[in-house]
Amino acid sequence: MTATTLPAFTPLENSLWVTLCARALDYRSARPILGDAAADRIVRTLDYDYRSLTIDPNMRVSAALRAKKLDEVTAGFIARHPDAVVLDLGAGLDTRHTRIEVPDTVDWYDVDLPAVAAARERLVPARPHAHVIGADVRTEDWLTAVPTDRPALVVADGLMGFLTKPELVALWNRLISHFPGGELVFNSYSRSVVWLTRHTPGTRSVADLIRFPGMDDPREPERWNPRLRLVREILLSREPEVAEFPWVWRLYHRLAARSLTWSRRGTVVLHYRF
Repeated sequence: MTATTLPAFTPLENSLWVTLCARALDYRSARPILGDAAADRIVRTLDYDYRSLTIDPNMRVSAALRAKKLDEVTAGFIARHPDAVVLDLGAGLDTRHTRIEVPDTVDWYDVDLPAVAAARERLVPARPHAHVIGADVRTEDWLTAVPTDRPALVVADGLMGFLTKPELVALWNRLISHFPGGELVFNSYSRSVVWLTRHTPGTRSVADLIRFPGMDDPREPERWNPRLRLVREILLSREPEVAEFPWVWRLYHRLAARSLTWSRRGTVVLHYRF
């Protein structure tokens, strides 16, 4: 089979490979956390050397587990709101729409930069009521294509780190104003995680792209918009799937789980309602 070659991406667009390849490697592992067959298929289809990313076992399982938690929140919201609008921001080549049951009554929008959106349309099979928007989420005009009269879930895996704090605050406020109500779920970056991202071999490819300074208080976004309320802080070190991690990282996360401060130095998923 001839491999598919994509046009050259910018460094920011190239950041999608880290999470995509981590999910593919999770699928190939003996004890998958997420089991994302579509991610593995896409990586095998493309002419891309994921080995250059030096994804270590902890990055692999952490990326898979945070995706699983984002999937769980998304599935729960859809179960409560079968007429919902879902926005997956910075979607890259993620296939969340195919990992969970999405009824045809839900309008789903995968949003990413135009070149990435074009790649999605080549590589990710089209599904009913699933739309792709090619846009920079920092701009305002792309939201005009999204309905305003239905409950919405906004999900973002990895996006937060690539925005400055003012850009992130402005984005959340635009989204909250656009919908009558809904929920917001994303993986957060503490200050220590930002530091590690800039100094860990596996994330060195995106280190220069990190703009967010880090956030240690999960209630800080409540001060950005009066409608925003924290539902849950999901500390991945305390989640049951840690039992499936390689033994070294299983031990590390079980020790980290004993301390709130230490748990927040790892992967955290934040879930809000507005």
